[in-house]
Parts: sequence; structure tokens; C-alpha cells
Amino acid sequence: MPRRAGTAASTPRGSGLFGGDFKVALLFIAPAMIGFIAFFLVPTIRGVYLSFTEYSILGDPEWIGGKNYAALAKDPLFWNALGVTAQYVVINIALQTVLALGIALLMDRVAKSTLIRGTLLLPYLMSNVIAALLWFWMLDYQIGIVNQLIDGLGLPRVAFFGSEEWAIPTQALINTWRHMGYTALLIFAGLQAIPRHLYEVADLDGASPVQTFTRITLPLLRPVLVLVLVVTVIGSFQVFDTVAVTTAGGPVNATRVIQYYIVQKAFTESDFGYASAIAVILFLILALVAFIQMKFLRGNESDLD
Repeated sequence: MPRRAGTAASTPRGSGLFGGDFKVALLFIAPAMIGFIAFFLVPTIRGVYLSFTEYSILGDPEWIGGKNYAALAKDPLFWNALGVTAQYVVINIALQTVLALGIALLMDRVAKSTLIRGTLLLPYLMSNVIAALLWFWMLDYQIGIVNQLIDGLGLPRVAFFGSEEWAIPTQALINTWRHMGYTALLIFAGLQAIPRHLYEVADLDGASPVQTFTRITLPLLRPVLVLVLVVTVIGSFQVFDTVAVTTAGGPVNATRVIQYYIVQKAFTESDFGYASAIAVILFLILALVAFIQMKFLRGNESDLD
């Protein structure tokens, strides 16, 4: 006798919401989820809590409400660190995005060699500290090869790290040099997703290279560019190691970026509550910036549809 449709006997084994497939999925997700909870979620919640306390490593947290945030509003060093960080981000993002886009276009149209493309990633494979020290020596005022060349041309030497005017742009240029190859690789991957026949049609219609770039490449590359901008902006706001091993926040607070100020407050002055408040403000700034980028640049939409 045939079974009736919709009976329990006709339901495949393990196909329920909490069936076998769901348990297997949980098994694969568990390591990443445990790491996320242990190293991201719990520290974030504790950091938010500590931002409302007065806490040093030698005692227990003492609840003080919003006093840390009220003190932040009147702290000139905090506002200076925020301004210095914003300056660094603007220089780094502008240069890195433009150069990476240009390199990605060259990789797509000219440099077909895998060796050449791989070479572009070599600076990214170097740690931030090594890259910073390398440029710190090369740009040294007395013995740096760059200033030796400048001096040889009869021009005045430049105090790249010792000048308030040059310190932050120099830090941004170091970061741009290290990351632009990786950023170019992300943009290059986006270029590969653009259908080639669109360029063929544009050529048949007599479109110039500039028209092809502005009307085909850029619009179809927008989701990837938004992703790149979100990732690079978040990373730029968290710059620390380059500053720590070169200028240590100097000269005269010219490179005291917000991450360096957080570390200084927490581990030098042992004011973990105040440092946590700065970290919470930084988190909110990054969340707002990412939301604005995704919302107004329409990063979750594609013109390929």
C-alpha cells in the first residue's frame, strides 16, 4: 500500500532544522565560533564595561559611570590623536587606492606574467615593523640613502621623521608602499569578474579608453572598490606599529595616532578604564564610517545584474 504524502515516513532522515546536516555544520563552525567568542566578543564586552570604570592592573575595577567619556571630551591629546589619525587615513587611503587601481589595470592589460604579479605582493609579505625600520634607515636625516641622493642633487635634506610637517605623510607613504600590492590584487580580482564582451562592444562603438574606464570599469568595479575602502580605512585607523618603532608619537605629538594613545594610557600610565573608553569611541567611529561607505556607495549592489 503506498504511503501518504506528507507523512513522517516520507520525510528524509536528518532533514529537519536540527537534523544531521545542521549538527555537521555546527561541528565545522565550532572552532571559528569559539575563537570569535574567546578573542573578540568577550574582550569587546569587557572593554565596554571597563570604559565605565576606573581600573589599573593592580586593583579591581571601580564603577564611575560616564566620567571617562566626559574627560575625553575635554582631553586635548585625544582630539589631537583623532586629528592626526584622520590626516594619516586621508593621505594613506587616497594614495593607496589610486596607485592600487593603476597597478591593477596594468596587471589586467599589460603585465600578464605571474612572476611580475607575485612580485607586487613582496612588500605585503614583510611585517609592518620590518618595513617601518627599513624606511626609517633609508630616510634617516644623516645616513639615509634617500637624503644622500637629495643632498647629491644639491637640495636641502629632509627630516622625514623629525619634522612635524613630514612625519605623518611619511608614515602614510610607508603604509601605502607596503599595502598597495595587496590592494591592487583585490581590485585585479574584481577586474577579472567584468565580462570581456562589454569591452569588445565598447571598442566597436568607438569608445575611447577614458570612456571605457569611466562608463564600464568603474561602475562594475564599485562593489570591490567599496570593500577595499572599508577594509583599508579600518586598517588605517588602527595604525600603531609603524609609529611605535619610528617616532614613538613624536615629534611633539605629531604622530601620536589614536591607537598609540590607547596603548600609552593603558600600558604606560596604567589607566585601563580611560584607554577602554578611547577604544570604544574608536570602535563607534569605525562602525559609523563603514556604515556610511556601504550605504552611500552601495557596496552591496552590483551593476552586473
